[in-house]
Amino acid sequence: MRVVVIGAGAVGAACALALTEAGAEVIVLDRTGVAGETSSRCEGNILVSDKEPGAEALMAIEANRAWRELAERLDADRVPGQPATEFEAKGGIVVAFPGGASALEEFAETQRGIGIRVEALDEAALRAAEPHLSPEVALGVHYPDDAQVQPSLATQAMLARARHLGAQFRLAEVTGGIVDRDRVRGVLTPEGRIDADVVVNCAGPWAGEAAALFGAALDIRPRRGTILVTVPMPQRVFHKVYDADYVGAVGSGDAALQTSTVVESTPGGTVLIGSSRERVGFSGEGLLEPLAEIADKAARLFPFLRDTMLLRTYYGFRPYAPDHLPAIGADARLEGLFHAAGHEGAGIGLAPTTGALIAHAVLGTPAPLDPTPFLPSRPTLQGVPA
Repeated sequence: MRVVVIGAGAVGAACALALTEAGAEVIVLDRTGVAGETSSRCEGNILVSDKEPGAEALMAIEANRAWRELAERLDADRVPGQPATEFEAKGGIVVAFPGGASALEEFAETQRGIGIRVEALDEAALRAAEPHLSPEVALGVHYPDDAQVQPSLATQAMLARARHLGAQFRLAEVTGGIVDRDRVRGVLTPEGRIDADVVVNCAGPWAGEAAALFGAALDIRPRRGTILVTVPMPQRVFHKVYDADYVGAVGSGDAALQTSTVVESTPGGTVLIGSSRERVGFSGEGLLEPLAEIADKAARLFPFLRDTMLLRTYYGFRPYAPDHLPAIGADARLEGLFHAAGHEGAGIGLAPTTGALIAHAVLGTPAPLDPTPFLPSRPTLQGVPA
């Protein structure tokens, strides 16, 4: 079977790897390059801590396991041109300021009920784990399974392995779809047509536009996020630390600006500070307000940041689905068209399991979990008001 994958971000690379390992002939197309957009403009989160009980939480638990196996496999036997994933099983700490402790405790208890490991920290344990936290913090909850990769490098690693196994990568924009009698037959590019038995749409925030090239409808929208990066320093943040209001921001459907605090160190010594969410289309205007809010909230959580110099800031667009679940599987109408998009900020973390679900849908390989909640044909993704 010949499969064209549109998009060489983390989800596209994971799908390409899973399909290639399952025996398909795979061609990956991207107009900007490997990890050229969303996957190079994020923090590389592999989280279970921010997931409410439900389908995505179960997928996150499976993906967390899958990432550990995949990162170990990729890093242990690197092929030429394949970078290390920089996988870190650092764990996460979610904190609450006065007034928010009870809600965090209740949320953590619901997560325990579905098998997420959660450890409440008393004041002494919290200060030992993160000695530079603000004394204002009223509660900390430890999630030992939270992890991180360097997102651009991890994406490159997955695609490098897929190419080593026979997949092709071409720098090309998909300008049209080839459809014959409600059956996808390939794609059009400026260099010509590429025939295929199957097309997998992994175009991230542009997945709705990519679907439209085939006459299909997929309700995926861009949601902008911004991140600050400090200069390198001696390590003062030892886990992924975020305020409990991050969970509400992730699950919100509000188009207006929302900011919440996420702080973590990198192996290079910099500190990544996020995060913001707002639906402004693909605009790059008006970045000062989210950046200022993020900086102010981060300094409340870690006061030493007030005197820290910034190295840079950046922004990117996350693929937002109105019902807050990724769309993974066969198109609702067109035979031969599949989608893997709409993960918003969880695309890195859910990538390997997304790849496995696509391999299941396309080639019939075993599914790692029930694919039904994520199908693009689900009613909650069809006709949701903007």
